[in-house]
Amino acid sequence: MSETPRGAASTDRVRLAAWVHGTVQGVGFRWWTRARALELGLVGSARNTSDGRVHVIAEGSRAACERLLELLRSSDTPGRVTLVVESWEPSRGDSIGFEER
Repeated sequence: MSETPRGAASTDRVRLAAWVHGTVQGVGFRWWTRARALELGLVGSARNTSDGRVHVIAEGSRAACERLLELLRSSDTPGRVTLVVESWEPSRGDSIGFEER
């Protein structure tokens, strides 16, 4: 097994975009998402959309983003999630902290 070169961890960073459907506005969902993301060391945002969804952007390690996605799909969220549609991209590195918008 080869050792990971110094600085290679940054290439492991990804960007998760998740559209969360269900009863997810007005129930503390964005606050809950922010708390979970910060616990996982992620940066990004969670914002309400005019059609009732919450759009979550998270950047960090692939493992941490996958864990956040699992949490978004769990029965432990505030409100009621009926569907989470995700997409993956390389990290852009344009976020600091995690914002509720």
